[in-house]
Parts: sequence; structure tokens; C-alpha cells
Amino acid sequence: MAESPTAGDPVDRLDPVVLHHVVNTLGWPDLRPMQRAAIHPLMNGEDAVLLAPTAGGKTEAACLPILSAMSEQRWTGTSVLYLCPLKALLNNLVTRIDGYAQWLGRRAALWHGDTRESQRQRIRSERPDILLTTPESLEAMLIGVKTDHAHLLGGVRAVVVDEVHAFAGDDRGWHLLAVLERLERVVGRPIQRIGLSATVGNPEDLLTWLQGSGAGKRPARVIAPDASTGSASTASPAGEVELDYVGSLENAAKLIAALHRGEKRLVFCDSRRQVEQLGAALREREVTVFLSHASLSAAERARSEEAFAEARDCVIVSTSTLELGIDVGDLDRVIQIDSPSSVASFLQRIGRTGRRPGSTRNCLFLATTKDSLLQAAALLLLWGKGWVEPVTPPTEPRHLVAQQLLAITLQEQRIGDRLWPEQWNGLPPFDLSAEPIVRHLMEQGFLDSDEGLLFIGHEAEKRFGRRHFIELTASFTAPPQFTVLSGRTEIGQVDPAVLTEERPGPRRLLLGGRSWQVTFIDWTRKRAFVEPADGGGVAKWNSGSLVGLSYTITRAMRDVLLGADPPVSLTRRAEVCLAEWREEEAPELVHPEATLVARHGNDVRWWTWAGYRANATLAATLPSIADPVQRPTDCYVRLREDLTPDMWRASRESAGNGAALVLPDVDRRAVHGLKFSAALPERLAVATVAARLADLEAAREALREPVRYQHGLHRAQGVG
Repeated sequence: MAESPTAGDPVDRLDPVVLHHVVNTLGWPDLRPMQRAAIHPLMNGEDAVLLAPTAGGKTEAACLPILSAMSEQRWTGTSVLYLCPLKALLNNLVTRIDGYAQWLGRRAALWHGDTRESQRQRIRSERPDILLTTPESLEAMLIGVKTDHAHLLGGVRAVVVDEVHAFAGDDRGWHLLAVLERLERVVGRPIQRIGLSATVGNPEDLLTWLQGSGAGKRPARVIAPDASTGSASTASPAGEVELDYVGSLENAAKLIAALHRGEKRLVFCDSRRQVEQLGAALREREVTVFLSHASLSAAERARSEEAFAEARDCVIVSTSTLELGIDVGDLDRVIQIDSPSSVASFLQRIGRTGRRPGSTRNCLFLATTKDSLLQAAALLLLWGKGWVEPVTPPTEPRHLVAQQLLAITLQEQRIGDRLWPEQWNGLPPFDLSAEPIVRHLMEQGFLDSDEGLLFIGHEAEKRFGRRHFIELTASFTAPPQFTVLSGRTEIGQVDPAVLTEERPGPRRLLLGGRSWQVTFIDWTRKRAFVEPADGGGVAKWNSGSLVGLSYTITRAMRDVLLGADPPVSLTRRAEVCLAEWREEEAPELVHPEATLVARHGNDVRWWTWAGYRANATLAATLPSIADPVQRPTDCYVRLREDLTPDMWRASRESAGNGAALVLPDVDRRAVHGLKFSAALPERLAVATVAARLADLEAAREALREPVRYQHGLHRAQGVG
């Protein structure tokens, strides 16, 4: 690559020292197409989203041009921020990125919640060229009294946002955008924004989102020459995928223990409870097993991930914590218990395999229930078509507007009561539309004012002032948990319900794949002390979030029931189970030309196959026929037992066949799941939760479809 570059080769723009090390230190004969394509735009200062599958070389695609620009333009001080959604991912990357920086005599450093104060002080006094951090830690630098943020961050030229899709899909994305706008105010100029993303369905939208207030004002492009941009494709994606139906988690453990011996296997579960139960079952079968999930202590997770990376014949069982780019060594196989909730998530997981030359990406699905088999088949049907979900930011983040107003007031100490919108450079919703929230913050004492200046009020001090307002830096609410300790060693955290619910016999926990007997509970400090036990431990956590499938996934489940098969290998067990679904149950649930309203005794269900949020919207829109005592489901809406076709038609007409939809009802307690909801007027907090619970477009589609009535609701079984 270095010896005979072609004329006009973008590689020629890289710093010669960088190029030398690419060839001689990394041993690369050439750069990948995406890495080549990134050189000119990034060195020219353009905003970009780099799109590639897991292990696609995105980190190098960003770092090599940015380091070359740093050298060429003689950037000084901390000039690059590298932001990640997970501390573990930062820990995994810092040595690698620092190694690249040292090629040019530069330095990278790490700052997150686990970084010692002595290390932070060194960063303040000896500014690294590249600072790896999280948006929450960046917020803490801006509002903290120990950090001169203008000195430390005033020279930032570029920000790299790793796993940007993981930010954009939830409230952390709004927080990230707001903090970047404030950082631009500190720096006094636009900052180049570079997002690294796995395959998503709407990369151009993701890029526009990442640009924030600079969208349409700064040059920008999606760089993805060797990755699908998420559009549908007629060719099946590469990968060896098999779908099996095993009927229980216990059977899954038996199969994993028996198959693929001698291989390194990564098993994904979609709940911490499943991870613990499967880990314990594998350990009973003398499988070398490690666990990783968010409620294990950082040290426990790190030990597991390091041991797994170095081992050979072993299994690591994980939630989505290992879905992102954390390196756990060279995997032979990925196994999925049941189904992830999105195609994008599956792409991340299968992308963990096939990294060795000559190896193939692979995934074995083990469905433990009939429902999860159907969902997995639907997800693989969409994957086979090349479809990937668009990344959509949560709607109406008013609670984060309140958080940002308090944070900027802390940062500046005083801020003009007419000038505050300038801090976010006009980016909605942190603009003048937030005026009602400002008034509420002043009325409730979160902000005080004097001679046209706003400053932090007593109510903000009382609610968020602990530990220098550290609570203001996180955009999400974590459910309360008790820390579990064996001696002085922290094992992890458990839901308080495990310690309080009535159960016969000694109280035992399942954590880290092992059973522990509780010996003492310190209720004041929220600590549980334990000692090892032979078995009988219970694992339980409250997810604290809304669950449910999307319209597209649920519709694909309907397609599977109507006969569509995913382009993967189905075991005999999976084939038999799907055949039973189609022959015995599908006639009561699906019809190729309509949705179904079916009665079983007093239970009347409208099988919409529209997804959780759409069904919540439909139940609120049709109060005259919807059963008032129901929880939304993915597949159906429960209707009144005295429903008649005439009642149905009248109700649908009152909704204007989808023109007059109503937001779902919200339990006032659900508002507490919004971080900073206390700083909002209740009506705005409720409106935010209701908007996020709704899917108006999918509900409208369902209402416009024809309907068939079954089992006595309409004797002629006509189409409604």
C-alpha cells in the first residue's frame, strides 16, 4: 500500500508516519473501502456517519484521518473527544487509540465514572490530545467546579461518537446533542461530528440528527461503501443461521452443553434473569461459563470478559451489554436464546462471529417458547429481505429540556432570562418553545431570578444537589437496587423485591450464575451480605421500561403464520412447531385479506398484528368497544364481551377510520420513569409519556384494514 500508491489515491493524504505504522505495525496490506472513502471527507472537516457491520474497521476509519489532520493542522491541547455509550467499551478502546496517537507523539486518556480523581487531575493539568469519555462525564466536566472546562475543552476540533445509533434511539441521544451544542459555545466554533454506526435503516436521517443545529449548514455525508444502507434487498444476507425450538431454558442448557464442544460461544439472552438461570444451568453441567449483564459489578464483568477472551472451550452468557463493540476475543459461535427485539440488534450479534479468515458469520437460535419461535422466525424473515429498523429519537423530550436548563445555569452560574436559548444554537426543543418549562422551573423554585438573570434555586438544590449535582448528569433513571457483597467483594446488584417478597425457607439469591444465601441486610445503606449456597437462588429484576414489539416485527409474525418461511435452516422441531401454529391456531388469529375479531367464550379479541404501541393507541381511540381493563399487547386489543358488528362499525366511524386518533391513557406512576419529571408541569410530563406510548401511523393502518368477524360475532363472516 505504501510502496506504490496510485495517482490521486486518498491514502496519500494520510500522515506519512501514520501510513508507515499502518503497513509495518498493523501489518495491513491495504485499507478497507470504507476506510479509504473516509479519508478525504474527514480530513476536510466534514461531518459524517461511517456505516459498517461489527468489526468493520470503523474506529480506524475515523482515527487515521483525524490523527493525520491533527498533525497537518497542528492541533494543540485536547482537540478530539471520543464518546461511547458504555464505560466498558471505552476501557476496551483506550489502549488501542492511545497506541495510534503515540505514532505521532500524541496521547489519549480516559475519563468516566470509574476514573480516579488523581487521573482526572492529571488530565486537567496535562491535557491529552484525545479524551475518551461518555456524554454524562462530559456534562460533569461542564458543570463541575473542579474542572476549568474552557481550559480543558476549549481546543476541541472534532467529536467521534461511537455506536451513534445506540445514542440516537433513546433519551441519551437528546442529552448528547444538547451537550455538544453547549460545547460548541465553549469552543466558539462549530465542531466536526463523526458518528460510527452499525447498519441502520435510515443513515441519512441519522447523520442529519447528529449534526444538530448544523444540519443543512455544514457539509456532511454517509460513508458506507462496503455496508448495506438498510434498504431492502432481494439477496439473502451472508451468514449461517439455524432456528431451533427447544421448549425450555433447561433444554437450551442441555443443548449448549452437548453441542460445539471445544468452541468459544457467546450466548445472548434478553433479560438478566435468563442470563443468571442459564449460567447456573450450564455450570451444573460442568461447562466453563462466564456471565455479563448490567447488574453485575464492573469488576465481576471485567473478570468474566477477560477470562473469556483468553479461554477456548467455554461459554459467556450475556444480555445486550456485549452486543456493542467490546472485544471478547475470537468467537466461534453466537447462540441466541429466543429472539432479540430488532433486526439491528441481531446484526450486531451475528457480527461477533466470522472474523477469522475462512470463517463464516453464524448464529443458532434456541426458542424456549412457541411465541418466541414465532418472533424469531419473523425477525429472520425481515433479515432475509435486507430490512433494518430506522433509528428514531424518542418524541418530545421535555424532561431533558428541564435538565438542560438546570445544567446550563449551573455551568454559567448566572444566565440571562432572555438569552438562555442561545446556549443550544437554536436547536429544537431547547429553543424558545421551552418557555413554559422555564416558567414552571421558576414558579416551583428550581430556578430563581434577579435583575434579569436566572440562577439555581432551592428546589433544585434539594432534589438534585447531592454530590455536586451528579444526578443532573445522567439522562435516565435506574431502578433502585441493593448492592450484594460476599465479604468485601462486590458481586453485583439485585432488585429489592428479591429481599422483601415472601418465600419459604432461607432467602437465596442467584447472581453471577451462583446461588448465595443472604446473611444480613443493611436497609439504610441498601446492602445485602451473602455467603455461597448449594442452589435454590432466585434472580429477579424490574426492567422499569415499556416493552413491546414494533409494527413491522409483529406484521412479519403474521406473515409467518400465513406461510412465509425465513431463509434459514429450520430444525425438524422448529418445522413441526411452526406447522402446528399454522394448522391449529392461525385460522383463529390471521386472515390474508383482513384483521380478525374473534370470540372465545366471553373473551373477544381484535387480532390487529400492529404492535404494542399501536394497540395501546387503538384501545384509547375506541373506548366504546375496547375492554377498559386491559394491558396493551403486541398482537391484539381486547374488546367488550357484548360487542356486535354494528357497535364495531359505529366506533370505527367515530374515529374517522384513523383520522381522529387518541393518545394512550397514562398511569400517573409511569411518569416517575422519566428522569427529571419532577421539574416538569404534570400535564407536560404525562403528555410526553403518552406520546411515547403511541404509534399513530400503525394504528391508522390497522383501522383502515378490512375486518372479519368470527365465532358468533357475524354469522355471515363477512368482511367489515
